Order: sequence, then structure tokens, then C-alpha cells
Amino acid sequence: MSRTLYILLRNPLSLVGIVLIGLVVFAAIFADFITPFPEHVGAVVDFTNFNQPPHWPNIFGTDLVGRDLFTRVIFAFRTSLLLAGVVLAIAVPIGVVIGLIAGYTGGWVDYVLMRITDVFLSIPPLVLAMSIMGLLEPSLTNGMLAVTAMWWPWYTRLVYNIVRSEREEGYVLGAEVVGASRWHIMFREILPNCVPAIITKMTLDCGFVILIASSLSFLGLGVQPPTPDLGSMVAEGANYLPDSWWLTVFPGLAILIAVFGFNLLGDALRDILGSDA
Repeated sequence: MSRTLYILLRNPLSLVGIVLIGLVVFAAIFADFITPFPEHVGAVVDFTNFNQPPHWPNIFGTDLVGRDLFTRVIFAFRTSLLLAGVVLAIAVPIGVVIGLIAGYTGGWVDYVLMRITDVFLSIPPLVLAMSIMGLLEPSLTNGMLAVTAMWWPWYTRLVYNIVRSEREEGYVLGAEVVGASRWHIMFREILPNCVPAIITKMTLDCGFVILIASSLSFLGLGVQPPTPDLGSMVAEGANYLPDSWWLTVFPGLAILIAVFGFNLLGDALRDILGSDA
């Protein structure tokens, strides 16, 4: 860990990624204290100050009902990170367990599990999420479920490929010779060798989950108003370009910063850990 951290801090691009992610996380955690109008997160209306360009104290301007855009962008970071954290916390264990079982067991278990996985992988992620959201009421919770349903197969395929290459290694054969159980071999012997690739992919996927969730909100299928969400803010502001440019530019830049930061850090981890994610 110390060596990995040292290399990350010496790499300019990974350092930029760490700084960007740190700023996003800091803003999300302390949004109540760093925003000038925290009450503007809800259904607040101020028609005396509506649709104003950037000025003090509204440094990002105001939206169509007079709410401070900077406040809503910062609180939208909290929504995006919450969604990414919950999706990966559910999808990763499911995908990893299925990949371990299919890769190590083989036979008909391998065939059935991986064919189911292939069915999910054959459908474009955004299309699958849109199909699920079309059946459910648009909300933050349902958005998490929709994105989770499309995300676990990628971890199944990743872990499956690693397990297939590791199960003939000496340490696995040695554990089998001494009578170790199948579950012990999968979770105590093979899984630790999958961790670097899993961590790398999780880092990259944080940005992609935020991007997919924003896309759903842009289409009106994600987080619903008045809850602040970057995708829905971009969609709302797009109707008023180029005159009210701030309504779209600042939420769009917020998405760019979050996704770019996670991608830079994920790429650096992939180079350092030598993973196949």
C-alpha cells in the first residue's frame, strides 16, 4: 500500500485525479457548510432572482425559479456519489461471487451462469437501464436498482477470466491436495489475487456510474425534482441555450470533473497494479 501510494503521488496525472476526487468528496460531505444557500436544495422559489447569470453571491448564477445553482451543483455531487457507492456495493459482491463459482466449478454450472451473464452483457447498458426504469417509477432508489442490474455482469466476466487462469496454479493445486474446501480455495486462495483488478475496475466504474445515472436523469428517468441532480440540471438548461448558458455549463463541468478524476486514478491504478480491468 505504501509503495502504491508513493507511486500515485509521484504520477502527475494520478495526482490530478486524487485532487479532483478529493474536492468532489469534500464538497459532497460538507455541502451544508460550504454552500451559501443550503435551503435551495428543496422546492424553494425566488422569482425576484430567477435565471440570473453568475454574480455575487450566486457565483454559478440562479436557475429558472431563482435557486442558487452553485448550491444545487454541490449537493448534486452528494447524490451522484451516493448512487455510485450503493450501486457498486451491491453489484460488486454479486458479480464477484458468480464469477468465482463459475470459473472454479466449471461444467454445467459454468455454462448456465456465464450464459446468463452473456445475455445481460449483450444488451447496451443504457438501453437496459432505460428499459428497467420504464417499468418503475423514476426515483433515486429505482435508479440505483436499474444501474445495479446492468453492472454486476462486468465483474462476473472479469473475475471469471482471472479464476480460469488461476485455478491451475500451484497454490490452488496445493490447497486441493491438502484437502481444503472448495469455498476456502475460492475465497481465501483465489479471491485475493483478483482484488487488484477489482479495485481498479471499481475506481473506473465510479465515474461511469455517475455518467450513466446522469444520462438517465437527462432523459427524465432518474432522480426527480426538486432533488438536485447533475443530469436533470443539464437537461433543463439545454432548453435555454445559448442565452442562459450557465444552467448547462456548470452542471456539465461538474460531471466532467467527477468522471475525469475517477478515470485518471483508475488508469494509474491499472498501470501500477498490472491488472486486466
